[in-house]
Amino acid sequence: MFLNIKEEAKHLIDLLPNEATMDDIMHALYVSAKFQRGEREIREGGGIDDETARKRLEKWLETGFQKGMLNSN
Repeated sequence: MFLNIKEEAKHLIDLLPNEATMDDIMHALYVSAKFQRGEREIREGGGIDDETARKRLEKWLETGFQKGMLNSN
């Protein structure tokens, strides 16, 4: 485990390819932070069960397709 967030960010950046753009770095840091938040919520008794998540995803996908918000590519 990392001692501090700065050390963790440096490690994450080091895992990216040398050709990574600033956008790639920011995206990796953002995704990592979101996963950490989700893991913390689960440890604290939050979150939702798999079935509820599936239902929400199905509804979100149906709504997105109906509104043309999702690209079919």
